[in-house]
Amino acid sequence: MADPKPSLGSMEIEVLRYISDHYPAPVSEVVEHFAQATGHARTTILTMMDRLRKKGHLTRRKSGGVYRYSPKIAKQELLQGLVKDFVAKTLGGSVSPFVAYLSESGPISAEDLETLKRLVRDLEHQQ
Repeated sequence: MADPKPSLGSMEIEVLRYISDHYPAPVSEVVEHFAQATGHARTTILTMMDRLRKKGHLTRRKSGGVYRYSPKIAKQELLQGLVKDFVAKTLGGSVSPFVAYLSESGPISAEDLETLKRLVRDLEHQQ
C-alpha cells in the first residue's frame, strides 16, 4: 500500500474515482461531468482537483495547452485504501459489522459472492 495520505471528503472521492476511470482526464471533461451530475461550479471542481493533487492523489501534465489529470495510484489500490480507512476509523478495525451488513442488505450478485468466497479462501490459506 502507498504511503498514508490525508483523508478525503466524499466529493473528493467522487472526483478521484471519475478521474481514475477516465484518465488522462482534461480539466474541461471533469468539470463538465460534475456540472451535469452534481451542479458543482467549475471553480469548485478545479479547487478539489488541485487539493487532490496537493494531497498526493493526482498528477497533472500540460498537453496542447490543456491540463490532463491522472491518478497517482491504481483505482483498485485507491479503493482498498478507502476500505481500510473505513474499517479502521469507522468500524474500529473489525470487519464483522461489514460482513453482517452484507448478509442483511439483500442479495448480492453471483460474481460478488464468488469474489468473497475466493477472498475468504485466500485468508484461510494465510493463517
